[in-house]
Amino acid sequence: MARRSRVFSGLFLFAATSLTGLSLVGVAAAGNTSAGTSTAAHAAPAAMHMAGGARMAAVGMPASTRTSGDDPDGDGYIMADPPVTGVTPSTYDPPHAYFHEFQAKCAADHTLPDDPIVFPGQPGKSHDHTFMGNTGTDAYTTTASLDTAGTACLAPGDKSAYWMPSLYDGDRKVLPVGPQTIYYKSGVTDYTSVRPFPKGLRFVVGSPMQTLDEFKNLKGTVEGWECGTSYKNFDFPTSCPSTPDTQLNIRLQAPSCWDGIHLDTPDHKSHMAYPLATGNNQNVCPADHPVALPMIEFKMAWPVNGDTSKLRLASGTGHSFHYDFFDGWDNATLSAMVAHCINGGLQCDAHGYDQAHPEKGAVLNADYELP
Repeated sequence: MARRSRVFSGLFLFAATSLTGLSLVGVAAAGNTSAGTSTAAHAAPAAMHMAGGARMAAVGMPASTRTSGDDPDGDGYIMADPPVTGVTPSTYDPPHAYFHEFQAKCAADHTLPDDPIVFPGQPGKSHDHTFMGNTGTDAYTTTASLDTAGTACLAPGDKSAYWMPSLYDGDRKVLPVGPQTIYYKSGVTDYTSVRPFPKGLRFVVGSPMQTLDEFKNLKGTVEGWECGTSYKNFDFPTSCPSTPDTQLNIRLQAPSCWDGIHLDTPDHKSHMAYPLATGNNQNVCPADHPVALPMIEFKMAWPVNGDTSKLRLASGTGHSFHYDFFDGWDNATLSAMVAHCINGGLQCDAHGYDQAHPEKGAVLNADYELP
Protein backbone atom coordinates (compact mmCIF):
# COMPACT_ATOMS: atom_id res chain seq x y z
CA MET A 1 0.00 0.00 0.00
CA ALA A 2 2.73 2.46 1.00
CA ARG A 3 4.92 1.64 -2.01
CA ARG A 4 2.00 2.01 -4.40
CA SER A 5 1.25 5.41 -2.89
CA ARG A 6 4.82 6.55 -3.48
CA VAL A 7 4.65 5.73 -7.16
CA PHE A 8 1.19 7.22 -7.61
CA SER A 9 2.14 10.44 -5.81
CA GLY A 10 5.36 10.66 -7.75
CA LEU A 11 3.47 11.18 -11.00
CA PHE A 12 1.95 14.33 -9.56
CA LEU A 13 5.18 15.44 -7.92
CA PHE A 14 7.08 15.34 -11.20
CA ALA A 15 4.58 17.78 -12.67
CA ALA A 16 4.33 19.85 -9.51
CA THR A 17 8.06 20.30 -9.07
CA SER A 18 8.41 21.39 -12.68
CA LEU A 19 6.15 24.32 -11.83
CA THR A 20 7.26 25.39 -8.38
CA GLY A 21 10.67 25.80 -6.77
CA LEU A 22 10.93 25.74 -3.01
CA SER A 23 14.10 27.54 -2.01
CA LEU A 24 16.67 29.97 -3.28
CA VAL A 25 20.38 29.51 -2.86
CA GLY A 26 21.63 30.86 0.47
CA VAL A 27 21.76 34.61 0.80
CA ALA A 28 23.17 34.89 4.28
CA ALA A 29 26.49 33.85 5.70
CA ALA A 30 26.65 30.40 7.21
CA GLY A 31 27.04 30.15 10.94
CA ASN A 32 24.97 29.95 14.08
CA THR A 33 23.54 33.45 14.44
CA SER A 34 21.45 34.24 17.50
CA ALA A 35 18.17 36.10 17.20
CA GLY A 36 19.68 39.07 18.94
CA THR A 37 22.40 39.70 16.36
CA SER A 38 22.62 40.25 12.63
CA THR A 39 24.25 37.74 10.30
CA ALA A 40 27.86 38.78 9.77
CA ALA A 41 27.54 38.85 6.02
CA HIS A 42 24.79 38.36 3.50
CA ALA A 43 24.27 38.96 -0.16
CA ALA A 44 23.53 42.41 -1.52
CA PRO A 45 19.88 43.28 -2.11
CA ALA A 46 20.19 42.71 -5.84
CA ALA A 47 21.19 39.11 -5.22
CA MET A 48 17.87 38.49 -3.48
CA HIS A 49 15.94 38.90 -6.70
CA MET A 50 16.42 36.37 -9.45
CA ALA A 51 16.41 37.61 -13.02
CA GLY A 52 13.59 36.36 -15.22
CA GLY A 53 15.65 33.72 -17.02
CA ALA A 54 17.25 32.48 -13.82
CA ARG A 55 13.85 32.27 -12.16
CA MET A 56 12.48 30.14 -14.96
CA ALA A 57 15.47 27.83 -14.70
CA ALA A 58 14.95 27.49 -10.96
CA VAL A 59 11.26 26.75 -11.42
CA GLY A 60 12.18 23.75 -13.56
CA MET A 61 14.66 22.35 -11.02
CA PRO A 62 13.80 18.99 -9.45
CA ALA A 63 12.81 18.83 -5.80
CA SER A 64 15.76 18.73 -3.42
CA THR A 65 16.18 15.33 -1.77
CA ARG A 66 19.06 13.93 0.24
CA THR A 67 19.67 11.14 2.70
CA SER A 68 18.86 12.28 6.23
CA GLY A 69 18.01 10.83 9.61
CA ASP A 70 14.29 10.76 8.78
CA ASP A 71 14.78 9.81 5.11
CA PRO A 72 17.55 7.18 4.97
CA ASP A 73 17.06 6.37 1.28
CA GLY A 74 16.97 10.05 0.28
CA ASP A 75 13.98 9.74 -2.06
CA GLY A 76 12.07 12.59 -0.39
CA TYR A 77 9.26 10.38 0.91
CA ILE A 78 8.88 9.99 4.67
CA MET A 79 6.15 7.52 5.52
CA ALA A 80 3.76 7.72 8.47
CA ASP A 81 4.06 4.74 10.79
CA PRO A 82 1.33 3.73 11.14
CA PRO A 83 -0.52 5.34 8.23
CA VAL A 84 -4.08 6.58 8.69
CA THR A 85 -6.31 4.75 6.21
CA GLY A 86 -10.01 4.11 5.71
CA VAL A 87 -10.99 7.73 6.40
CA THR A 88 -13.85 9.38 4.52
CA PRO A 89 -13.90 13.21 4.52
CA SER A 90 -16.56 14.34 6.96
CA THR A 91 -19.57 16.23 5.61
CA TYR A 92 -21.21 16.43 9.05
CA ASP A 93 -22.47 19.89 9.98
CA PRO A 94 -21.94 20.15 13.77
CA PRO A 95 -23.65 22.65 16.09
CA HIS A 96 -22.58 26.16 15.16
CA ALA A 97 -19.46 27.41 16.92
CA TYR A 98 -17.96 30.68 15.72
CA PHE A 99 -14.54 29.72 17.07
CA HIS A 100 -12.66 26.42 17.18
CA GLU A 101 -9.05 27.29 17.84
CA PHE A 102 -6.17 27.72 20.25
CA GLN A 103 -2.97 29.74 20.19
CA ALA A 104 0.65 28.71 20.36
CA LYS A 105 2.90 31.53 21.53
CA CYS A 106 6.46 31.08 20.27
CA ALA A 107 9.34 33.55 20.13
CA ALA A 108 12.06 33.91 17.50
CA ASP A 109 15.12 32.14 18.86
CA HIS A 110 17.84 32.15 16.20
CA THR A 111 18.57 32.72 12.52
CA LEU A 112 20.48 30.49 10.11
CA PRO A 113 20.82 29.94 6.34
CA ASP A 114 19.46 26.41 6.90
CA ASP A 115 16.29 24.52 5.99
CA PRO A 116 16.01 20.97 7.39
CA ILE A 117 12.95 20.24 5.22
CA VAL A 118 14.12 21.48 1.81
CA PHE A 119 17.89 21.06 2.33
CA PRO A 120 18.31 18.42 5.06
CA GLY A 121 21.91 17.93 6.15
CA GLN A 122 23.14 20.82 3.99
CA PRO A 123 24.04 23.76 6.27
CA GLY A 124 24.28 27.16 4.61
CA LYS A 125 22.47 26.12 1.42
CA SER A 126 19.22 28.01 2.06
CA HIS A 127 18.41 31.68 2.23
CA ASP A 128 18.43 33.02 5.79
CA HIS A 129 15.56 31.91 8.03
CA THR A 130 14.20 33.17 11.33
CA PHE A 131 13.46 30.15 13.53
CA MET A 132 10.78 30.11 16.21
CA GLY A 133 9.84 27.46 18.73
CA ASN A 134 12.41 24.67 18.90
CA THR A 135 15.77 26.09 19.96
CA GLY A 136 17.89 23.45 18.23
CA THR A 137 16.57 23.70 14.68
CA ASP A 138 19.27 23.60 12.02
CA ALA A 139 20.07 21.76 8.80
CA TYR A 140 20.42 18.45 10.66
CA THR A 141 17.11 18.56 12.54
CA THR A 142 15.12 15.32 12.69
CA THR A 143 11.99 14.24 14.53
CA ALA A 144 14.18 12.72 17.25
CA SER A 145 16.36 15.82 17.64
CA LEU A 146 13.32 18.04 18.16
CA ASP A 147 12.50 16.02 21.28
CA THR A 148 15.93 16.56 22.83
CA ALA A 149 16.13 20.34 22.27
CA GLY A 150 14.47 23.16 24.17
CA THR A 151 11.64 25.43 23.06
CA ALA A 152 10.97 29.15 22.86
CA CYS A 153 7.22 28.47 22.98
CA LEU A 154 5.32 29.19 26.19
CA ALA A 155 4.11 25.58 26.31
CA PRO A 156 7.04 23.24 27.06
CA GLY A 157 5.12 20.52 25.23
CA ASP A 158 5.42 22.40 21.94
CA LYS A 159 8.87 21.60 20.59
CA SER A 160 7.76 22.15 17.01
CA ALA A 161 9.99 24.09 14.64
CA TYR A 162 8.50 27.06 12.80
CA TRP A 163 10.54 29.17 10.39
CA MET A 164 10.22 31.84 7.71
CA PRO A 165 12.56 33.97 5.56
CA SER A 166 14.32 36.65 7.58
CA LEU A 167 13.20 40.26 7.10
CA TYR A 168 15.73 42.99 6.31
CA ASP A 169 15.49 46.77 6.31
CA GLY A 170 18.38 47.52 3.99
CA ASP A 171 21.23 45.51 5.50
CA ARG A 172 19.71 45.40 9.00
CA LYS A 173 17.99 42.19 10.00
CA VAL A 174 14.63 42.85 11.68
CA LEU A 175 13.33 40.21 14.08
CA PRO A 176 9.86 39.75 15.54
CA VAL A 177 9.74 40.93 19.15
CA GLY A 178 8.35 38.66 21.86
CA PRO A 179 6.16 35.58 21.46
CA GLN A 180 4.46 35.42 18.07
CA THR A 181 0.91 34.10 17.65
CA ILE A 182 0.51 30.86 15.76
CA TYR A 183 -3.13 29.84 15.56
CA TYR A 184 -4.28 26.24 15.43
CA LYS A 185 -7.79 26.24 13.93
CA SER A 186 -10.29 24.05 12.16
CA GLY A 187 -10.08 24.51 8.40
CA VAL A 188 -13.12 22.29 7.81
CA THR A 189 -16.76 22.80 8.72
CA ASP A 190 -16.83 19.69 10.88
CA TYR A 191 -14.51 20.94 13.60
CA THR A 192 -15.25 17.78 15.60
CA SER A 193 -13.41 15.70 12.96
CA VAL A 194 -10.04 17.47 13.37
CA ARG A 195 -7.34 15.24 14.84
CA PRO A 196 -3.80 16.05 16.10
CA PHE A 197 -0.78 16.16 13.81
CA PRO A 198 1.13 12.91 13.43
CA LYS A 199 4.55 13.27 15.05
CA GLY A 200 7.15 14.40 12.54
CA LEU A 201 4.75 15.84 9.94
CA ARG A 202 6.38 18.66 8.00
CA PHE A 203 5.42 20.90 5.10
CA VAL A 204 6.06 24.23 3.37
CA VAL A 205 3.32 26.88 3.01
CA GLY A 206 3.68 29.13 -0.03
CA SER A 207 6.86 29.37 -2.10
CA PRO A 208 9.79 31.79 -2.40
CA MET A 209 9.29 31.56 -6.17
CA GLN A 210 5.65 32.68 -6.21
CA THR A 211 4.67 35.77 -8.19
CA LEU A 212 2.61 38.59 -6.71
CA ASP A 213 -0.55 37.19 -8.31
CA GLU A 214 0.23 33.68 -7.07
CA PHE A 215 0.70 34.98 -3.53
CA LYS A 216 -2.48 37.07 -3.77
CA ASN A 217 -4.51 34.08 -4.94
CA LEU A 218 -2.94 31.49 -2.64
CA LYS A 219 -5.74 29.81 -0.70
CA GLY A 220 -4.01 30.53 2.58
CA THR A 221 -3.47 34.26 2.03
CA VAL A 222 -5.59 36.33 4.44
CA GLU A 223 -4.98 40.09 4.14
CA GLY A 224 -1.43 40.18 2.81
CA TRP A 225 0.96 42.63 4.46
CA GLU A 226 -0.67 45.01 6.96
CA CYS A 227 0.45 48.07 8.89
CA GLY A 228 -1.65 50.81 10.42
CA THR A 229 -4.82 51.07 8.32
CA SER A 230 -3.14 49.65 5.22
CA TYR A 231 -3.93 46.04 4.33
CA LYS A 232 -4.38 43.74 1.34
CA ASN A 233 -0.82 44.54 0.27
CA PHE A 234 0.67 41.59 -1.58
CA ASP A 235 4.08 43.17 -1.64
CA PHE A 236 5.42 45.41 1.12
CA PRO A 237 3.32 48.56 1.67
CA THR A 238 5.00 51.73 0.43
CA SER A 239 5.04 53.19 3.95
CA CYS A 240 3.79 52.57 7.47
CA PRO A 241 2.74 55.07 10.14
CA SER A 242 5.75 56.52 11.96
CA THR A 243 4.35 55.93 15.43
CA PRO A 244 6.54 53.73 17.68
CA ASP A 245 3.75 51.22 18.32
CA THR A 246 3.23 50.48 14.61
CA GLN A 247 4.02 46.95 13.48
CA LEU A 248 4.25 45.25 10.11
CA ASN A 249 2.01 42.18 10.13
CA ILE A 250 1.23 39.24 7.90
CA ARG A 251 -1.11 36.26 8.23
CA LEU A 252 -0.90 33.11 6.15
CA GLN A 253 -2.90 29.90 6.59
CA ALA A 254 -1.59 26.40 5.93
CA PRO A 255 -3.34 23.50 4.20
CA SER A 256 -5.01 21.27 6.77
CA CYS A 257 -6.02 18.10 4.90
CA TRP A 258 -3.54 15.22 4.99
CA ASP A 259 -3.21 12.15 2.77
CA GLY A 260 -2.74 9.97 5.86
CA ILE A 261 0.33 8.26 4.39
CA HIS A 262 3.29 10.64 4.07
CA LEU A 263 4.98 12.81 6.69
CA ASP A 264 6.78 14.49 3.79
CA THR A 265 7.00 14.26 0.00
CA PRO A 266 9.76 15.50 -2.35
CA ASP A 267 8.02 18.83 -3.02
CA HIS A 268 7.08 19.19 0.70
CA LYS A 269 3.51 20.03 -0.31
CA SER A 270 1.74 17.17 -2.11
CA HIS A 271 0.85 15.25 1.06
CA MET A 272 -1.20 18.25 2.22
CA ALA A 273 -4.18 20.03 0.64
CA TYR A 274 -6.56 22.87 1.41
CA PRO A 275 -10.21 21.99 2.12
CA LEU A 276 -12.68 22.27 -0.75
CA ALA A 277 -15.66 24.62 -0.59
CA THR A 278 -18.74 22.59 -1.46
CA GLY A 279 -22.11 23.72 -2.74
CA ASN A 280 -23.77 23.66 0.68
CA ASN A 281 -21.31 26.22 2.07
CA GLN A 282 -19.15 23.60 3.75
CA ASN A 283 -15.40 23.20 3.78
CA VAL A 284 -14.57 19.53 3.33
CA CYS A 285 -11.27 17.71 2.84
CA PRO A 286 -10.76 16.26 -0.67
CA ALA A 287 -11.08 12.49 -1.08
CA ASP A 288 -7.35 12.01 -1.74
CA HIS A 289 -6.45 14.00 1.42
CA PRO A 290 -9.26 12.89 3.73
CA VAL A 291 -7.69 13.42 7.17
CA ALA A 292 -8.57 16.76 8.80
CA LEU A 293 -5.71 18.22 10.86
CA PRO A 294 -5.37 21.60 12.61
CA MET A 295 -5.04 24.54 10.25
CA ILE A 296 -1.99 26.58 11.22
CA GLU A 297 -2.22 30.33 10.73
CA PHE A 298 0.92 32.39 11.15
CA LYS A 299 0.27 35.86 12.54
CA MET A 300 3.67 37.53 12.52
CA ALA A 301 4.56 41.05 13.67
CA TRP A 302 7.80 42.98 13.10
CA PRO A 303 8.74 46.33 14.73
CA VAL A 304 8.66 48.31 11.46
CA ASN A 305 7.32 51.83 10.99
CA GLY A 306 7.82 54.81 8.70
CA ASP A 307 9.79 54.30 5.48
CA THR A 308 9.50 50.76 4.10
CA SER A 309 11.29 51.33 0.79
CA LYS A 310 14.30 49.21 1.80
CA LEU A 311 12.36 46.24 3.17
CA ARG A 312 13.13 42.85 1.67
CA LEU A 313 12.94 39.22 2.64
CA ALA A 314 15.92 36.90 2.53
CA SER A 315 13.94 35.08 -0.18
CA GLY A 316 13.28 38.25 -2.20
CA THR A 317 10.26 40.52 -2.49
CA GLY A 318 7.32 40.70 -0.08
CA HIS A 319 5.29 38.27 -2.18
CA SER A 320 7.98 35.60 -1.69
CA PHE A 321 6.82 35.14 1.93
CA HIS A 322 6.39 31.50 2.93
CA TYR A 323 6.97 29.39 6.00
CA ASP A 324 7.87 25.89 7.12
CA PHE A 325 6.41 23.73 9.89
CA PHE A 326 7.94 20.62 11.48
CA ASP A 327 5.75 19.04 14.15
CA GLY A 328 7.46 18.32 17.46
CA TRP A 329 4.53 18.52 19.90
CA ASP A 330 4.28 16.23 22.87
CA ASN A 331 1.45 13.96 21.73
CA ALA A 332 -0.54 14.14 24.97
CA THR A 333 -0.38 17.95 25.12
CA LEU A 334 -1.40 18.48 21.50
CA SER A 335 -4.19 15.90 21.75
CA ALA A 336 -5.63 17.62 24.82
CA MET A 337 -5.52 21.08 23.19
CA VAL A 338 -7.15 19.84 19.97
CA ALA A 339 -9.91 17.95 21.82
CA HIS A 340 -10.75 20.78 24.23
CA CYS A 341 -10.39 23.83 21.99
CA ILE A 342 -10.88 22.79 18.36
CA ASN A 343 -13.24 19.83 18.76
CA GLY A 344 -14.96 21.66 21.62
CA GLY A 345 -15.70 24.79 19.56
CA LEU A 346 -13.80 27.21 21.82
CA GLN A 347 -11.54 30.25 21.34
CA CYS A 348 -8.60 29.27 23.53
CA ASP A 349 -5.45 31.11 24.52
CA ALA A 350 -2.08 29.41 24.98
CA HIS A 351 -3.34 27.82 28.22
CA GLY A 352 -6.24 26.21 26.38
CA TYR A 353 -8.63 28.59 28.16
CA ASP A 354 -11.60 30.42 26.63
CA GLN A 355 -12.37 33.62 28.56
CA ALA A 356 -15.93 33.58 27.21
CA HIS A 357 -16.48 30.11 28.68
CA PRO A 358 -14.68 30.00 32.04
CA GLU A 359 -16.86 27.07 33.07
CA LYS A 360 -14.99 24.92 30.53
CA GLY A 361 -11.70 25.31 32.40
CA ALA A 362 -8.17 25.27 30.97
CA VAL A 363 -6.13 22.49 29.43
CA LEU A 364 -2.75 23.64 30.76
CA ASN A 365 -1.71 24.93 34.17
CA ALA A 366 0.04 28.20 35.03
CA ASP A 367 3.30 26.78 33.65
CA TYR A 368 1.60 25.86 30.35
CA GLU A 369 1.88 22.16 31.15
CA LEU A 370 -0.68 19.39 31.51
CA PRO A 371 -1.78 19.09 35.16
